Amino acid sequence: MSKENILVFCAHSDDQIFGPGGTLAKYAKEGKDIYTYIFSYGQSTHPHLKKEVITKIRVDEAIKADKEIKGKGVRFFGITEGRFIEESIGKNLESEIINIIKRKKPSKIFTHNADEAHGDHRDVNKIVIEAFDKSNSKADLYAFDVWSPVTLAYRKNPKMVVDISKTFKIKLKALKCFKSQIVALITLLGSVYVKAIKHGLLNRHTFAEVFYKIR
Repeated sequence: MSKENILVFCAHSDDQIFGPGGTLAKYAKEGKDIYTYIFSYGQSTHPHLKKEVITKIRVDEAIKADKEIKGKGVRFFGITEGRFIEESIGKNLESEIINIIKRKKPSKIFTHNADEAHGDHRDVNKIVIEAFDKSNSKADLYAFDVWSPVTLAYRKNPKMVVDISKTFKIKLKALKCFKSQIVALITLLGSVYVKAIKHGLLNRHTFAEVFYKIR
């Protein structure tokens, strides 16, 4: 019997850990295969470094984090930050995402929320939803938050709560792999704890992650 596949489409190399990291680690422990697709290399975070230098750093960090959660690998699309819509059209990325979904036949797909504060995150949401709809996939498509403290876009949609009490430490360990993103880590780490504890308390778990079903 083939393994159950889980796909993640995100804008930057740490989003998949900040968002559903605990859930991905839990699914991997359950024997599911986790595949992560990252739109950009995130070079703009270090404009003082050469493009190839920061690209290698961020790719290496993403690979290390993926190993921590026992993922099956990460792939970068190489789209320029701030130009996701334009370049995805020019590179026919929609067709590529459709092919990935058809080939992997996932049971679940995770991507960014529609009302995230970061524009690249909102663009990924739009691109992935359009590709998903054209793929005729029967997978469940879920939204996760990174920068937004609350979800407004899908608050009336069905909600999935995942108990990450046994994998929250793995999520934190994976986050520590992103040493180049120290500013983001300092900024977001508090909210990572707050959200995990809040969702846990509301759902009788120590730590939990919550996702809203888009499709």
